[in-house]
Amino acid sequence: MNFFISDAMAAAGGPAQSNPLMSLLPLIIIFVVFYFLLIRPQSKRAKEHRKMIEALAVGDEIVTGGGIAGRVTKVGEQYASVEIANGVEIKVQKHAVGAVLPKGTLKTL
Repeated sequence: MNFFISDAMAAAGGPAQSNPLMSLLPLIIIFVVFYFLLIRPQSKRAKEHRKMIEALAVGDEIVTGGGIAGRVTKVGEQYASVEIANGVEIKVQKHAVGAVLPKGTLKTL
C-alpha cells in the first residue's frame, strides 16, 4: 500500500510553488501606506517648522508649545527672548516655538 502513496505524490508534483514576489507584496503595500500616511506628512511638518524657526525675527508675535504668547525681543542661535508682559521677558528655546502669529494679534504687552 505504501508504494501507491509514493506514486500519487510524484504525480501531483509535490507542494505547490508560490511566486516569491506575491509573498512579499503585502509587506510592500503596508510600507507604501505607512510612507504616505505617516512618514511623509511628518517630515513635511518638520521641514515647515524648521523653516519657521529659521525665519524668526525681532518683533514677531509667537506662541510657544506650552501656550505662552509674546513678542520676540532678541533672537540668538539657540534661544529667543520673548516679552510676555510690559517689562517681563522670558528666554525660550527656539524649537519650543509652536507658531508665529499674524502681526497685531497681541494688542497689549
